[in-house]
Amino acid sequence: MEDNKFEKLKVWKVSHELVLEIYKLTKSFPSEEKYSLVDQIKRSSSSIAANIVEGNERKTKKEFIQYLYQAKGSCAETKYHLLLSRDLGYINTENYQKLAGMTIEISKMLASLINYLKSDI
Repeated sequence: MEDNKFEKLKVWKVSHELVLEIYKLTKSFPSEEKYSLVDQIKRSSSSIAANIVEGNERKTKKEFIQYLYQAKGSCAETKYHLLLSRDLGYINTENYQKLAGMTIEISKMLASLINYLKSDI
C-alpha cells in the first residue's frame, strides 16, 4: 500500500472524527465508569481507525481486507457501547443518534471498500 494513504480515505476521516467525539462525550460519564464503559468505548472506537491505518501498512490487499473486517467488528462493538451508554442515561438520545449514525455510515463505507478491494484481487 502507500504511505499516508489512509489519511486520504473518507472512512478513516469519519472514523477519526467518531473517536474524537467519543473522547469528548465520555468526559461527562460518571467516575465509576472510567475503567469500564469509558475504557471499552474508547478502545472499540479507536480500534476502527487504528485497524484502517494498520491494514493500510500491510503488504497485500488481502491483509488490508482482514484489517477492514476487524474495523467493521469494532464499529459494531462501538455501536453497542453507545446504546448501553444511552440506556444507562450517560448520553442523551440526540448524541446517541448522531454517533450511532456515524457507526452505521462507517460500517457501510468499510463494506464498500472491502468489496472494491475484493473485486481487484
